Amino acid sequence: MTRHLLTILDLSREEIEHLLARARELKALHHRGQNPTPLTGKTVAMIFDKPSTRTRVSFEAGIAQLGGSSIYLAPGQTQMSRNEPVADTARVLSRYVDGVVVRTFAQETVAELARHSTIPVINGLTDTHHPCQVLSDLMTMEERFGDLTGLKVAWVGDGNNMANSWITAAMHLDFALHLACPPGYEPDAAIVAQAQAQGARVYLGQDPIAAVAGAQVVNTDVWASMGQEEEAAARLEVFKPYQVNSQLMKNAPEAIVLHCLPAHRGEEITAEILDGPQSAVWDQAENRLHFQKALLEWLLG
Repeated sequence: MTRHLLTILDLSREEIEHLLARARELKALHHRGQNPTPLTGKTVAMIFDKPSTRTRVSFEAGIAQLGGSSIYLAPGQTQMSRNEPVADTARVLSRYVDGVVVRTFAQETVAELARHSTIPVINGLTDTHHPCQVLSDLMTMEERFGDLTGLKVAWVGDGNNMANSWITAAMHLDFALHLACPPGYEPDAAIVAQAQAQGARVYLGQDPIAAVAGAQVVNTDVWASMGQEEEAAARLEVFKPYQVNSQLMKNAPEAIVLHCLPAHRGEEITAEILDGPQSAVWDQAENRLHFQKALLEWLLG
């Protein structure tokens, strides 16, 4: 049976723990210049309907470091842009390449690709989920704290694809997730309900101070994601009380701060925090490379 990564729920707790451990090993090997090459002779197609820095470069570099090759397909470069059925594209790519990374809008697009593919499909971001980012963020947390058990993780701001993926991570692992989102900007209600039905320690509120108080990890993201540019001005007013700044971080003096980038200094986070001693965003960005290499090796190698 072909394995895919469409959401974090496609993995078991044991599989997540295995991948995190292997990612740490691959990072250590990389820093010693000893990259293994389990993807030698293998090719990964990368369908990107949205612009990208970290996702594209970390996947392309990771594939190359593992000995494989990649084919980047930008918007308008596949026949899907001319209404070829997603299922047909999936069937054809399955005959050409060994795996597919997809960065697109609708979660249903990656799900449809996976349904008709005989090769692994990896969700590189949709409007609903961003699993590779959050899984690599767990790696950053482990590097700083050793064990995820008992940690308090705060999410401050928009209930977007990142927030949804943090909720799915909390459904598998033993940390408490406290989300503070403005009214009307909450995470996907079905995902929240699923987490609460399973007894995950997921707490949704509107007060950023309560969410952050005593946390070991404070997370945020841009207030207007790709495709929401027309809402940016209105969102700026709504989200002002949710800025991660020095005043808010007084409530979590021992916490690390995470941001999946790109960041808008002076909006969702101040430069003082993003570039300050509590920031772990550069380690966080690097760990995309190493976790995704562990994932590629596991799925394709």
